[in-house]
Amino acid sequence: MPETTLPPVFKKLLKADIAGLLPYSNVDDLCRAVLEYLNSQLDFRLWMITRTEGDDWIVLYARDQEARVTDGKVFKWQDSYCYRMVAGKGPQIVPDVTRVPEYVDAPINSKIPIGAYIGVPIMRADGTLFGTLCAVDPETKSENIETCMPLIHLMARSIGTVLELEIQFEREQRLRERIEAESMVDELTRVYNRRGWENLIRREEQRCYRYGSPAGIMIIDLDELKEINDTRGHQVGDELLQSAANVVREESRGSDIVARLGGDEFAILTVESTPEQAEKMAGRLRQAFANAGIKASVGWAAKHGNISMKLALEEADKMMYAEKFMRKDSAKIV
Repeated sequence: MPETTLPPVFKKLLKADIAGLLPYSNVDDLCRAVLEYLNSQLDFRLWMITRTEGDDWIVLYARDQEARVTDGKVFKWQDSYCYRMVAGKGPQIVPDVTRVPEYVDAPINSKIPIGAYIGVPIMRADGTLFGTLCAVDPETKSENIETCMPLIHLMARSIGTVLELEIQFEREQRLRERIEAESMVDELTRVYNRRGWENLIRREEQRCYRYGSPAGIMIIDLDELKEINDTRGHQVGDELLQSAANVVREESRGSDIVARLGGDEFAILTVESTPEQAEKMAGRLRQAFANAGIKASVGWAAKHGNISMKLALEEADKMMYAEKFMRKDSAKIV
């Protein structure tokens, strides 16, 4: 019977049913709905969707009946059951963890009481590991929970699919943001000005928290700009700034955010880069400035786990000033 011939009361019921089938508006809603559903079907006190990044095991979403583990909590990846599960050293579903020596010896036991465990990988399209969908409970469970493994696999693959699509969308969105920010460019150096920097890193920080991805912060200060302006004129100082901006651009990737924050200060946000990659980039910057005959102090810090962008910026700034003071002290000794 066509909908137009239905009595009004049935039309209302039909619309209510359809409303419950509308797509989720974002990955956050999907992930929370998955955890709620799994919690209703399998009574585990803690369900998590996690991201692995280097040594960090980051809880992106948590459904904890006892509210001990919350979104953003960071554990050490190698301490977890999931680390052993992904490495093939333990099963994906364990009604009684005392029967699995690899899990009994895991350091995570000192942080979370675990009697039963479920864990499956969440994979990227390229075959790399994104994180895990997992659950733990302090009590052991019936062997019957093993029959739910197809459901858990389906949920993990669904989450991985939506995450992959959203990450691809965010990369395209990042390009659109850079185009929109072209009006927020420093005219002299042709890198972003402070306003462009603040707008773009705010959006990148939101992505870091949503996907658990790391980033690196570089703060660069030109040591002799004021002296050059005072003794050789502002035109020479402007040429120094332009040369420094060229060095910074050449050492950055297309996805990175490069900005001039003030008179003699530049900054770089390295998108989706590990602390190790950020440290190496800082070393390359120092060498590139030296090769260009530019005296500059470089500080760096990593934004990863639950470390805020503000804290990372402060740490990078401290390192930059420490390097600057050390150079001045060395010059006095000479």
